[in-house]
Amino acid sequence: MEQADTLVEARWIVPVEPEGAVLEDHAVAVRDGRIAAILPQAEARNRFHADAEVRLSTHVLMPGLVNAHTHAAMSLFRGLADDLPLMGWLNDHIWPAEQKWISDTFVREGARLAIAEMIRGGTTCFNDMYFYPDETARVASEAGMRVVTGLIVLDFPSIWAADADEYISKGMEVRDQFRNDPLVTTAFAPHAPYTVSDEPLKRVRMYADELDIPVHMHVHETADEVAESVARTGERPIARLERLGLLTSRLLAVHVTQLDDNEIRKFADLGVHAVHCPESNLKLASGFCPLHRLHDAGVNVCIGTDGAASNNDLCMLSEMRTAALLAKGVSGDASAVPAAAALKMATLGGATALGLEAEIGSLAGGKAADMIALDLAQPESQPVHHPISQIVYAASRHQVTDVWINGHRIMKGRQLVTLDTHHILDDAERWAKNLAGA
Repeated sequence: MEQADTLVEARWIVPVEPEGAVLEDHAVAVRDGRIAAILPQAEARNRFHADAEVRLSTHVLMPGLVNAHTHAAMSLFRGLADDLPLMGWLNDHIWPAEQKWISDTFVREGARLAIAEMIRGGTTCFNDMYFYPDETARVASEAGMRVVTGLIVLDFPSIWAADADEYISKGMEVRDQFRNDPLVTTAFAPHAPYTVSDEPLKRVRMYADELDIPVHMHVHETADEVAESVARTGERPIARLERLGLLTSRLLAVHVTQLDDNEIRKFADLGVHAVHCPESNLKLASGFCPLHRLHDAGVNVCIGTDGAASNNDLCMLSEMRTAALLAKGVSGDASAVPAAAALKMATLGGATALGLEAEIGSLAGGKAADMIALDLAQPESQPVHHPISQIVYAASRHQVTDVWINGHRIMKGRQLVTLDTHHILDDAERWAKNLAGA
């Protein structure tokens, strides 16, 4: 018999590739952090001897969710400034709070809180954009969580860096620091067209090409952003990014609520990835990403939560459902973005945008064993006519019972294995008191 570290049997396995596939009464064999085989349970028991066997008779086993855009440490600002439009929210509340409170400790403890929430919700990889990216990367690695840590770039000073040159220099140092960590990769993260000028963006493009890493940026988030750019420069932000050479398959364009047909065609032709954050866009009244048009045009779309300060949670299951429902409502077509397509966006779509599709995003032999189990034997998700429908339209994050990343079981029966929940909650309470006295 072949040796395996873990053999996980499940009532259903949804591998995501091929899209819409459901395997009944199958098992996943894991060896050295990777998927050794996916096969019927009886065959698996005859073929593999495993150090650990997990039987999930009422569960669906699927790839871990990929949160393609968030600001993890901002979880400590959850509920701080609600019911406001984007620029008022930023200028009058979030940026002043950041100027007063951001530190390495804030980012470390805020990221730890976010990671705990994301693991409990079935997210196994997140793409982050925030100050002190080294702290976020370190906390994620210690927790056994996969992260793409953003090398943030801005024109204006912060506690992290004085100017664009220093942001880029320090970002390169962070990349070097974690280059051998199996759970940490990097992406350039220029904040937005309106906060980063041309010369730094040219350098970002040059280094991203040299290092073969993504560029992660807020783009066309609101109508006001686009109008202001046209009034000031005569160009829409996407036209400017194209002129600077950034409109390529490396770009993750976040939010994109304001796209015309020509811009959608450019995304499709140039391989630009669209990151849809429906709940944050709704809460900030930023507009509607034309998800159905992007999907129909063949653009790779992935899903992000944005930060908990504007969402107010980091639940990818909820985000996926909202994305699918909004696509139907905005397009007037109930068949727009069916459940299997939405699930792919929340898994393989994100992995593809981050350049990790060979490692994660679907369950297949040779890929990293990043997997989650959802218990569908709950009144809220019964009866099960089709597991993918239940995942997208009915299941909640509280039904995620087990999480594996790189073959390591980091949540078992809803209990976090690598994080101290009590310590995290104590830190959050302390920050609540600090911010209340601000």
